[in-house]
Amino acid sequence: MAARRLWSWRKAAELRVGARGLTGKHDYDLLVIGGGSGGLACSKEAAQYDKKVAVLDYVEPSPKGTRWGLGGTCVNVGCIPKKLMHHGALLGNAIKDAKNYGWDISLPVHHDWSVMANAIQDHVKSLNWGHFVQLQDKKVKYLNFKGVFVDQHTIQGESRKGEKTRLTAENIVLAAGGRPRYPVDIPGAELGISSDDLFWLQESPGKTLVIGASYVALECAGFLTGIGLDTSLMVRSIPLRGFDQQMAHLVTDYMMSYGTRIFWKCTPVKIEKLNSGKLQVVWKNLESNVEERESFDTVMWAIGRTPVTQDLCLDKAGVQINPETRKVIVGANEETSVSHIYAIGDIAEGRPELTPPAIKAGKMLAHRLYGKSAQLMDYDNVATTVFTPLEYGCVGLSEEEAVRRHGEDSVEIYHAYYKPLELTVAQRDVTQCYVKMICLHEDDQRILGLHFIGPNAGEVIQGFALGIKCNATYSQLVSTVGIHPTCAEEVNKLNITKRSGLDATVTSC
Repeated sequence: MAARRLWSWRKAAELRVGARGLTGKHDYDLLVIGGGSGGLACSKEAAQYDKKVAVLDYVEPSPKGTRWGLGGTCVNVGCIPKKLMHHGALLGNAIKDAKNYGWDISLPVHHDWSVMANAIQDHVKSLNWGHFVQLQDKKVKYLNFKGVFVDQHTIQGESRKGEKTRLTAENIVLAAGGRPRYPVDIPGAELGISSDDLFWLQESPGKTLVIGASYVALECAGFLTGIGLDTSLMVRSIPLRGFDQQMAHLVTDYMMSYGTRIFWKCTPVKIEKLNSGKLQVVWKNLESNVEERESFDTVMWAIGRTPVTQDLCLDKAGVQINPETRKVIVGANEETSVSHIYAIGDIAEGRPELTPPAIKAGKMLAHRLYGKSAQLMDYDNVATTVFTPLEYGCVGLSEEEAVRRHGEDSVEIYHAYYKPLELTVAQRDVTQCYVKMICLHEDDQRILGLHFIGPNAGEVIQGFALGIKCNATYSQLVSTVGIHPTCAEEVNKLNITKRSGLDATVTSC
């Protein structure tokens, strides 16, 4: 019934387009291209100022034909299904741990992909519907159109049936996000899937090779391993580029002990479909220069993402992009090279590819446009978490970046290896549970960055992010009494520096 109502509303919205009268010079005060987190936040906030607002959202099917609804990457093929599948994998491990806590559970346990997938996909569809309802409630026009620029104020929208409509707006916001990148020089690359497809599979992917070392690659390989699938990861150079590399390697060390095979310093050469239906992958070891091969049920590409700028005809509006990254060049106020055209989220150059900054940037942009605000989005010290089997949360500078900016002698690093209490009775390997705090080596020792690997890392880092945003110092942090027994308290107990060379292993309360 909900799906039928959703279709009916969408159809009615398409038929009504152009029927409403003009408001002044243009059809709309604000036109947003992209119905993801940032675009929806901006449009709904602008509508609060009694402005006439429209959102164009059109999902191009993946090369495998996968489609989804309103809400963008995060809702449909990113944060939400990823976290739920990650949680599903953690539950499997919790069942195994439960025996040591006295629970009478028959092992081994078995996982049903279709049950998990259907439940998650139903939840995602409910979120799609929720976004439609919110837009309707706030009187934001939803248009299931693919939009391209005709000129600086005009967008041509095209429906799935090829019907075209021209729309004009005083201000335009680009929030079209990005899509997974596919290799163009590897024969058989089209036989692989991407994360866009993985979260909408109805059947288990089976034995899987994930190619890439991004957080998407590690997270997907992690939960696939966690639900019991034979999973391998192929890494060409370094894991989690842009993150602290000591932390990144602790993450991959744990993944290997967890059961994920990692092919280091390897790059795919070709993929072939065998008569059995399996995919044979041929790859080269870059260190030995030897070719190897193995067959898999599924090959998933996770080699990065590309901004959706190529088909927007930005040149007709004079919007400049970075030719290397294809992202839209923006100023501190999200303005592009055209004064009334803005860009937020993953499509914008130099912005973190994260949902919360896009949402906040979208809301703040609406306030500047219509609410007489002058406040700019602050992109410094944005916290994030990689939801690998052992989670990695961080905020602020990596060790490498801190040393680059301030010099090695000006940086003090406090660190500790610790044991989460709940994992001791379960007899889990906790070798990689680690916390590192990077400070300026001065009297006040202002905290430059905090990195945490362990259970619930995102929940831990979120609270400390406020302190770091407020320029907290090491002395302030350690003077704060921790909650015992928790993993988070290990941050407040940090007292060993790397410079000292002392053993950083926590041995007792």
